[in-house]
Amino acid sequence: MTTANKTEYRLENLSCANCAMKFENNVKNLPKVVEANVNFGASKLSFVGDATMEELQSAGAFDGIKVVPLSKKEPEQKTPFFKRKENIVSLLSFLFLIAGVFFTYKAQPLPTVATILYATAIVVGGAGMFKTGIQNLFKLDFDMKTLMTIAIIGAAIIGEWQEGAVVVFLFAVSEALEAYSMNKARQSIRQLMDIAPSSAIVKRNDELVELRTEDIRIGDVLIVKPGQKIAMDGVVLSGQSTVNQAPITGESVPVFKQKDDEVFAGTLNEEGALEVTVTKLSGDTTIAKIIHLVEDAQAEKAPSQKFVDKFAKYYTPAIIAIAFLVAVIPPLFGGEWHEWIYQGLAVLVVGCPCALVISTPVAIVTSIGNAARNGVLIKGGVHLEEMGRIHAIAFDKTGTLTKGYPEVTDFIIEGTKREHTLSAVAAVESMSQHPLAKAIVKYAKEMGAKRKVAENFQSVTGKGAYAVVDGEATYIGSIQWASELSNIPAVMNDKAEDLQKEGKSVMAVVVDETFRGLIAVTDPLRAESLEVMNRLKQVGIRHTVMLTGDSQHTAEAIAKQAGLTDVRAGLMPEDKLTAIKEMSGKYDKVAMVGDGINDAPALAAANVGIAMGGAGTDTALETADIALMADDLHQLPYTMKLSRKTLRIIKENIMFALGLKIVALLLIIPGWLTLWIAIFADMGATLLVVLNSMRLIRIRK
Repeated sequence: MTTANKTEYRLENLSCANCAMKFENNVKNLPKVVEANVNFGASKLSFVGDATMEELQSAGAFDGIKVVPLSKKEPEQKTPFFKRKENIVSLLSFLFLIAGVFFTYKAQPLPTVATILYATAIVVGGAGMFKTGIQNLFKLDFDMKTLMTIAIIGAAIIGEWQEGAVVVFLFAVSEALEAYSMNKARQSIRQLMDIAPSSAIVKRNDELVELRTEDIRIGDVLIVKPGQKIAMDGVVLSGQSTVNQAPITGESVPVFKQKDDEVFAGTLNEEGALEVTVTKLSGDTTIAKIIHLVEDAQAEKAPSQKFVDKFAKYYTPAIIAIAFLVAVIPPLFGGEWHEWIYQGLAVLVVGCPCALVISTPVAIVTSIGNAARNGVLIKGGVHLEEMGRIHAIAFDKTGTLTKGYPEVTDFIIEGTKREHTLSAVAAVESMSQHPLAKAIVKYAKEMGAKRKVAENFQSVTGKGAYAVVDGEATYIGSIQWASELSNIPAVMNDKAEDLQKEGKSVMAVVVDETFRGLIAVTDPLRAESLEVMNRLKQVGIRHTVMLTGDSQHTAEAIAKQAGLTDVRAGLMPEDKLTAIKEMSGKYDKVAMVGDGINDAPALAAANVGIAMGGAGTDTALETADIALMADDLHQLPYTMKLSRKTLRIIKENIMFALGLKIVALLLIIPGWLTLWIAIFADMGATLLVVLNSMRLIRIRK
C-alpha cells in the first residue's frame, strides 16, 4: 500500500476473520477511499484517501466494530464475561431452547408452545446474524452468515424448529468462543503496547515536571527511580543500576548500566537512580519500531494464507452448488423432498468456511507475538514459514560466533620475570594504535600488573612496536621479527606454531636482545556457540557453515570449537554472496546469520536473513527478515523451533478445518447428517483451529 496520505486507526470488537474482510471491503467502497487494508491480527485499519469517522463507524456497524484513533492510550474497557453481548445472547437463546425441549418431551407435549419458544430462541440468538445474512443475500455475498441464514430459514419452512434453535444456539456459542480466543491471541501485541509508560519525570530548567511521552523532546533528561520503567530511549547521563531489558531483548539476566550506556524505553530500572538523556522521540523508540514492525508482519499474508484465501474463494460457491444438488437431485429420483432439503440445508451449515479462513492467520499472529515477547522480531508470516523450511544455516564469524573483540588467551614467559615483563609490554602497547594492543593492555590491568611509562615509542610497519621501559628496550611483534632480534628457543617456536594452528595471533616479547616470551591473542568463541550448534542439530538443522574473511587456520580452529559442519575462509563480501547462492543450490533453503551491516548482501541473498543484536540498531531492524534483539545466539534455536512448530500447526489447522467437514459431508450418504451435527462440525473445526494455535503461546527459549 502506498504511504502517501495513508491514515491508520485501531479497531475494537474485531473478532471474526470474515468480518474483517467485509469491513475492509466496506471501507474500500467509501467514495473518497482509494485503497484499504484491515490487519486482522493487530486489529488495525489503514487506508489511502479520505473518510470521516462517521463513515468508518458506519462501515463497521454491521458487526459492532469500533474505530478509534491510533494514539488512543487508555485501554479498552474490559467487560465482565457475563455482561458481554455475545455471552448474554448465547445464554438467553439456551434458556428458550431448554424451555422448548421441556414442552416438546413432557408427559403431555404442547407443540405450539414449544414451537414459539424455539422461534424465540432463533430470533434472540440469531437476530444480528439474520440482519447481516439477509443484506448479504440481496447482494449475492455468500459469507458464513448468509449460509447460516439460508439454512435456518429453510429449517423453519420445513418445520424443523427445534433443529433451527439448536443450530442458532451453537452458532452463538461459537461466535462467543471465537471472540474470546482471538482476544487471547492478540494479547501479545497488547502487552507490547503496554510496555512503555505513557509519562515520565523530566528535569527542565532545574525543575522536575511530569510530561506525557509525546511531549518529551530529544535532549531532555529523564529522572528514573529504582523500580520504575524507563519511558524513552536514551543514554545514561549519571548514576548506575541494573536494568531488566527482557521486554526488548528477551535477556533473562538484568544488564548493568552506567554513564554513557544506552537504555531502551519499556525496560525496568531495578536498583539505582538514573538520569537519562533522551535520544529518540516517542514514535522512534526501539519498542515503537518493534510494535510497528510486528503489526506490519501480522498483516502480511504468509504463503499458506494466500493459498487458503484462494481456495476459500472457490470453496464457498462449490458448497452452495453441492447443497443445491443434494436438496434437488435425490427427490427427482424418488427421494423425499423434506428429507433431502433438510440434508441440503445441513450441507450449507457444514460448508461455512470460518475455520478454514482463520486456520493460518491465528497461528501467524500468535507466533509473531510470542517471538516479539521473547526478543525475536520476525518481519512477516512469509519469513516465519521460510524459517520453518530451512535446512542449512551460514554464520558470519566475527561478532556472531565469536565475541567480536580480541582477548589475550596465553602469556608464556621464559624465565621468572612474569609480572615485570607484562607491565613493560603493557606500557609499550598503551602507546600503540594496533587493534590487538588494547587487548594486551586490558589483560595486564586484569592481572594487576603495575603501570609503567614507555619512552621513545616506535611502531615498525609489518613487524611490531618497541619503546624504552625502565631503561630497557622492550620489543613486541611477530615471531619473524623477534627471531631477527634474538635467539628463540626451539620449544618456544614449536609452542608458537601450536598456538597459530588454534587460530590465535601470536606475538613474541624481546627485552634488550633477550627473548622473554609469547603472547597469544584471539577473538574468542562465544560461550554459548557450541551449545547452540547442538540445539540446532536437535531441531533438524544438518548443515552449519562459517563464512569468514579470516585465514583458513583461524577459521578451522573456531569452526572445530563451535561444532560447525563446514567452513569457508578468506572471503570478501561478494564471495559470501556467491557462497550463499551455492549453498541454496545444494541445500535448497538457507538462512544467513550476521550483524546486519557488513553482511548485508549475503543476508539479502539468503532465504532468511537473520541479524544479531537488533536492539537499538536501525540497520538490523530494517534490513533483516528476522532480528535477534539481544546479542545472544540462544534465540536462534528458539526461533527455529517456533517456526517449525508454526508450520506444523498451520498444516494441522487446515487438516482439522477440512477434515471435520469432509467427515460430516460423508454422513449424507447414509442420511445421518443433521443440522446440529453440521454446526458442531463447523464450530468444532473453528475451536480446534484456534485452540491448536494457542499452543504456540507456550513455546519458550
